[in-house]
Amino acid sequence: MLDCYKYGVYLEMKKTKDSISDDYEKPLFRRGWYIGFLSLVLVSVFALSILNAAKLQIELDRSTQGYLTDVTSQLSRDIRDAINNKITNLVMTADSFSQFTEKQDTDTMSGFLNRAAQILEFKPLIFFDREGFSVSSQTDDGEPPVSPEDFLKLPSVRASFQGSIQASYIGGKSIFYSVPVYRDNGVDGVLVGVRSKENMQSLISSKSFSGQMLSCIVDSQGQVIISPTDLKPFLQLGDIFKQEKNEKIITDIQKMQRDMTENRSGVLKFTATTKEELLLSYNALNINDWFLLTIIPADIISTGTNQYILQSFIIIGATILIFSLFLFAVFRFYNAHKRQLELIAYRDPLTGGLNNAAFQARYRELSKNMTPCTYSIVLLNVRGFKMVNEQFGIRIGNQILSYIYKVLKQHLREEQDEFAARGESDHFFLCLKEYSPGAIQYRLNDMIHDINNFHDTELPDLSLSFKQGACLADDPYQEITLLQDHARIALQSCGTDLCHSCCFYDESLIRTLKIEQELNALFEDSIENRYFQIYLQPKIGLRSGRLEGAEALVRWNHPQKGIIYPSDFIPLFENNGKICRLDLYVFTEVCAAIDRWRQEGLPLIPVSVNLSRQHFRNPNFLDTFAGIASSFKIPDKILEFELTESIFFDNQQIKTVRETIQEMHRMGFLCSLDDFGSGFSSLGLLKEFDVDTLKLDRSFFLNMSGQKAKDVISCLIDLSRHLKVKTVAEGIESTEQVDFLRSMGCDMIQGYVFSAPIPLNEFEKRYLQDQP
Repeated sequence: MLDCYKYGVYLEMKKTKDSISDDYEKPLFRRGWYIGFLSLVLVSVFALSILNAAKLQIELDRSTQGYLTDVTSQLSRDIRDAINNKITNLVMTADSFSQFTEKQDTDTMSGFLNRAAQILEFKPLIFFDREGFSVSSQTDDGEPPVSPEDFLKLPSVRASFQGSIQASYIGGKSIFYSVPVYRDNGVDGVLVGVRSKENMQSLISSKSFSGQMLSCIVDSQGQVIISPTDLKPFLQLGDIFKQEKNEKIITDIQKMQRDMTENRSGVLKFTATTKEELLLSYNALNINDWFLLTIIPADIISTGTNQYILQSFIIIGATILIFSLFLFAVFRFYNAHKRQLELIAYRDPLTGGLNNAAFQARYRELSKNMTPCTYSIVLLNVRGFKMVNEQFGIRIGNQILSYIYKVLKQHLREEQDEFAARGESDHFFLCLKEYSPGAIQYRLNDMIHDINNFHDTELPDLSLSFKQGACLADDPYQEITLLQDHARIALQSCGTDLCHSCCFYDESLIRTLKIEQELNALFEDSIENRYFQIYLQPKIGLRSGRLEGAEALVRWNHPQKGIIYPSDFIPLFENNGKICRLDLYVFTEVCAAIDRWRQEGLPLIPVSVNLSRQHFRNPNFLDTFAGIASSFKIPDKILEFELTESIFFDNQQIKTVRETIQEMHRMGFLCSLDDFGSGFSSLGLLKEFDVDTLKLDRSFFLNMSGQKAKDVISCLIDLSRHLKVKTVAEGIESTEQVDFLRSMGCDMIQGYVFSAPIPLNEFEKRYLQDQP
């Protein structure tokens, strides 16, 4: 039989696999479009790299020109300052020389000029008067560069006889300065200082640009005034400019000519006869019509950078080539394994059917032509499936999940585009062409019934229960992930309801979630500010008619939200674990109250506090409670923990609770079993647990008209009395119920017939302070 089942599952999986392949025959990527796109990306990257390199080169050229302008501007200022400084020194020397009289001998004058020439680095210094008399300092070769007669013919010297200070040059070999010498309030002569070619070349030399910069001084007509050590590049400028055919360079040359005519500075880029790109800077010295010309290689800064750019192009090209080869290999691999990839992407490996990704893709295709309000998304979750895995093992558990998927798929109307998929773990999504909640519930009941039949299988005969959530697809354009989330919210809203009913999503669920989020956000602040208030409900002894105990309850009185009922926040905090913090808060407040009663001399009564099942996740949780009670010096058998039967799950849990109750007694606490009879209470629990009190649930007393109900209550009270366990009847609201329970020998009553839960201060005033 098992072989038949496996073969049936195999056929179903094969059919599902084929349907997946048919539904998703198209590749994950359209090859041509993808290759074209990647090619465009690669070309774009290469083009952008070239563009970036071109922009970098332009920026480097701009930077080079800017740096050249800065250097030559500084050099021209230095030259101008040096020339002006020499002129100033010469003027001061002329003023000193004017103290000599015509009657003093020539040797004295010559000696003065020799000393001044050495100090001021003139070669030589020469004095002329109007009558042709001249006296000169000594030169290295004994002769001045020009005869005195020729000096007197120079326009600049003649201008100095008119009172003008002049700077000029002699045949490109030397530069000289001439200043008037005043005697008797008139110009009596001219003092001329000559600077040698070597001195002037040192003036225009610069160590900038790694020594590759050449400079010379020319006038606006291009006549060389001070030449560099290598004049050849400047002598070739005329021929180069005449032969230039590049329109832009011709325009730049014409601009340079206008600039020099108008005494403006600038930079020109041109190509030498050696095909080398050069930069020519021209800077006005503002002395006569002289300009400083400077030539440097255009790539002097970018030489190293160009190497890096070239290397970058090589690296980028190699990277693109390698990446292209890699893409080619990937596409070959992809084409070879395309079908396998599609199955991996869209097949659930456990059931062989659709996975969640395939489910979402199928729905998106379906929704393109979907009529509104025709489909619904359903989520099924197997309750307690973890216990199935633990009991029968993972292998059998997986077979059961595959079987569930098979049965679900058999109930689908594939001709109406219905489909199913396993989501995660033991969750199953269904897309049904149903919109009526009644019709959906009917079909789900039918599916669950067939699942639990386990026909033609050798699987364990189980009775599986399912949590069910559904979302009606009102809008075809609504995203499937949102619909699945809504179905999940609806499923979670079912809580612990064990009946086979489907919960449907509506806006009220969202409002509930929003309220729960708000309550969660207010929790910590309310604990710190004590917005949780302790209420006590008295337990009245039926024999004494007096107060014999109380149960501590909590109420939430928030300053903005007002009174928040326990039914709104206790289940919420049970689910998220905050109930443990709240229990500790209530316990601490009760301990503080009992400590205050003792100090004020008020009677001490046993007070019971509720203990959530969540505490049992921590095996040492009682130590915290014992520490709090000890800090307040609470006597033994005053504090009582109330346990509900929902704590008990299985034999292991029962053992844990039994040991915990023993530990409670050892620490001096009492223990009661609360809500006995509200669920699936077993009389065996009374045998297992050494509890001090049994609290009978109010459901026992709702209908006491029949004798059978009274007999059950009587038996429970008699059994408790024989076990030496006190009984407390909860929810008592009438005197008839009180009289009956008194006749049955019930120990205490807790209910509205005596008092509703009241605030702590009111309880103290009514039951403790006013007691006789």
